[in-house]
Amino acid sequence: MSTLPNCPKCNSEYTYEDGANLVCPECSHEWSKEAGADQAEDKKIVKDANGNVLNDGDTVTVIKDLKVKGSSSVLKIGTRVKNIRLVEGDHDIDCKIDGFGAMKLKSEFVKKV
Repeated sequence: MSTLPNCPKCNSEYTYEDGANLVCPECSHEWSKEAGADQAEDKKIVKDANGNVLNDGDTVTVIKDLKVKGSSSVLKIGTRVKNIRLVEGDHDIDCKIDGFGAMKLKSEFVKKV
């Protein structure tokens, strides 16, 4: 019995063959047999206002006053945000800010500390 590689996206062991591709039934990820698990997933590289590459868990600082949508408060320049998480979408940073709670930010308005 041949063993198929685990899914490169979710690491599931329940992959199966579908023609020339391998498929993961848990996350619906498909990849070619030739590439296998060695092929890195094309991830979007997120950069801050200065061009530094951001990673999950980084600490950043807000570089300009930002109005908080749905509130009369303002996120002040210099506010430090710890333990960011990168997500897909227009607002590519998901974080929790003391005094504001959970919030999404655009990477163009922060700099890496």
